[in-house]
Amino acid sequence: MKVLIIEDEVMAQKSLTRVLKQNFPDMDIVAYLDSVKGAVEWISQNGNLIDVIFMDVELSDGVCFEIFKQVEIKTNVIMTTAYDSYALKAFEAGSIDYLLKPIEAEPLKRAVARCRKNESGVNIEALLKMIGGGQIGSSAREYKERYIVKFNDRIVPLNVTDIAYIYSEEKNNYLVTNDGQKYIIDSSLDVMNEELNPDAFFKISRSCIVSMKSIKSIIKQPGGRLRIMTHPESHFEMTVSRSRVDDFLIWLEK
Repeated sequence: MKVLIIEDEVMAQKSLTRVLKQNFPDMDIVAYLDSVKGAVEWISQNGNLIDVIFMDVELSDGVCFEIFKQVEIKTNVIMTTAYDSYALKAFEAGSIDYLLKPIEAEPLKRAVARCRKNESGVNIEALLKMIGGGQIGSSAREYKERYIVKFNDRIVPLNVTDIAYIYSEEKNNYLVTNDGQKYIIDSSLDVMNEELNPDAFFKISRSCIVSMKSIKSIIKQPGGRLRIMTHPESHFEMTVSRSRVDDFLIWLEK
């Protein structure tokens, strides 16, 4: 079975690759893509070479549903994401299955088994139940209150209210606190973004999550982007992706 992986986080790519190879040694991963544009171009030319696509929802230049609007996908698709709110859209787009990160072996095996049988569609009733008892957004959601982080030879409990921002750099993920302390973390940004309260945190790009209270000011930049100034100050240019600017501005006004 030939596989295409569309995922913009390197750690998530490696994690999915590992679980696939552990459970399906016969699978051949033919390519890794990280953007809507790249996926459309690749599938247009090579779509007939693959048997299944593992597709993350949020990519570097937009959401994956834009791919379906621009190119015909005839192969099976399994969507992988930390956001269960996307489940209905995944079903409507024709996804054969929908896996929540971090991806576990048993749901993965069931999804691949359906692909091998070339079954189509997802059980809509089960999907609605997963989202929230049959009513989207109706169930109260509990969010993470603290994390355990490592600092040298110590293990440190950290309240989420102490988090200023989280970012990826050179294949590592880092958490920065309100007092400027930096910690390496094991979780991917997709997973943490799902665990954190969306009223307090916003994923401004594929490589950064920022807390509301850390934002000091916002600078408009050419091309419709926004640059965020935070406390503590970041050593990198913290910019809101163009595809997320509108949602970010709405979030600020909550």
